[in-house]
Amino acid sequence: MIRPSSLREFHWLVAPEMPPRPSFESGGDAVHPVLRQVLYNRGISQPADLQSFLSNHYLQSRDPFKLADMDRAVDRIARALRDGEMIVVYGDFDADGVTATVLLTEALRDLADDRRLIVPYIPDRVDEGYGLNLDALTGLRERGANLVISVDCGIRSPVEAAHAKAIGLDMIITDHHGLGQELPTAVAIINPRRPESEYPERNLAGVGIAFKLAQALRLSLPDRVHRDESDFLDLVAIGTVADLAPLTGENRKLVAEGLVVLNEVRRPGLAALMNISGLQPGQLTAENIGFAIGPRINAAGRLAHAYDAARLLIATNTVGAQEQASLLDELNRQRQTLTRKLSALAEERIDPAASIIITGDPQFKSGIVGLVASRLSEQTYRPAIVMEQGDEESRGSCRSIPEFHITQALDEVADLLVRHGGHSQAAGFTIRNENLPEFTARMTEIAEDRLFGQDLRPGLSIEATLPLSQVDWALQNNLAQLEPTGYGNPSPLLLSRAVEVVSHRQVGSDASHLQLFLTDARHGGQSRYGGGGLQPGHAFPAIAFRQGEWAGMLPRHVDIVYRVGVNRWQGKTNLQLVVEDIQPAQGEGLAS
Repeated sequence: MIRPSSLREFHWLVAPEMPPRPSFESGGDAVHPVLRQVLYNRGISQPADLQSFLSNHYLQSRDPFKLADMDRAVDRIARALRDGEMIVVYGDFDADGVTATVLLTEALRDLADDRRLIVPYIPDRVDEGYGLNLDALTGLRERGANLVISVDCGIRSPVEAAHAKAIGLDMIITDHHGLGQELPTAVAIINPRRPESEYPERNLAGVGIAFKLAQALRLSLPDRVHRDESDFLDLVAIGTVADLAPLTGENRKLVAEGLVVLNEVRRPGLAALMNISGLQPGQLTAENIGFAIGPRINAAGRLAHAYDAARLLIATNTVGAQEQASLLDELNRQRQTLTRKLSALAEERIDPAASIIITGDPQFKSGIVGLVASRLSEQTYRPAIVMEQGDEESRGSCRSIPEFHITQALDEVADLLVRHGGHSQAAGFTIRNENLPEFTARMTEIAEDRLFGQDLRPGLSIEATLPLSQVDWALQNNLAQLEPTGYGNPSPLLLSRAVEVVSHRQVGSDASHLQLFLTDARHGGQSRYGGGGLQPGHAFPAIAFRQGEWAGMLPRHVDIVYRVGVNRWQGKTNLQLVVEDIQPAQGEGLAS
């Protein structure tokens, strides 16, 4: 069911109610009815699937050798370790690439006779760009490298891979990005998206694939293993969440186990980063990775060099860790300021009604263009491309909407591009400046064709409808079993109708947020699910971020879409509704 006309003009997409299913009910009466509805919405309706999802234990039996070419990669690496060859782990400058680089470097050093022969390499975003680089590969060969293993990159670098072979470098490519028309030449190509791969999880992040390679090596070389496998899972959690890999299947279980390790704080660098970010060890969630840890790690590659983030992750002493954490925090502050400035500049230049937003400028730094593109896409609900224009070439970053597969669109104009790659809703490319006019025209034509006739407005997928009086700790504790939540496994949106607004006011340093106190007089305060629902005469606290403009305009009764949250402040812990959207209840309108 679709309910438009909300304050934020979202489509309200309310899931149909779950039909009675005895087989599903047998999964356990302890499961809250709202949680059962949410799981049903997400395709989990059998007792075995229910128990597997809720148990959330990592599937140690999932065989890494089911990934195509894994045996070839392990054989070549084992020979390099045995013969004392120099092995380079070639990564990427985002959080997924950095964590993958550190993970595989640490795993190989654990297996090596001489740790110095395992060398991490992360390209400079500005000077070398994304992916394999011809000059970098030549330089590594001149330094004595025999084998290069890419992580989180390389699948769309056939020219660079051919160059590596020509100069005597063996290549093993591990990547999770979409395949190009031509696979690179390499000793092994490990990518779960390959058609011949038998591995059941196709959505691993780059760091997840690096972990599977490390796992396969450790299984094949048990006499060389010293460290515990769990030592690497904190890195898997950070890279997977920061790269927006879907938190379903194996990814969710890897992140869940990784959060356990993160909360144990085994790395001095992460301890320092948590401290400077105001995070409490023992209470870390996937959301904290996405909004605090990930952005600070990414800031290094955006404004300085990703090695700064890698140094933080491998730091072994407290002083060095604190220095690196302070650096990343400062870079993140600079990133925030620059993003606001460049976003404002971009907004002045675009047509928000266009089918696709395309803009570029020498001022748009390559490390920030992706963030600006994200903002433009969110504000206009259109695919957005933002480019840093150089003297001869421009580097672009793309963000898109579910209705438009941006990488497939780039594939259609590949003849104009130096290189490109990405996913359905995020991609990057390099282009010669003389091709920009044709690129803009053809991409606009593709977008107009694909999006013609569609009502382009974001939707809110609402998973259950319930009276506000039935929101209580019993519900919250049941919904917590969905954790870790994030992309692909979001914290569920709930709908309560005809809620009474007791009071509301603007809050925040710029008055951009809306604080509300709500009650549900129609249904009383008793929760039918137990656990102490909203009591008569008491109001439920709620916060609506970036909706302060509605202060003074709300009617007495509203319908609200929200997530159930937990607010910890000054030693107190309370339930709080995080309101995503509001609309007047039936028969009521906004105050003028």
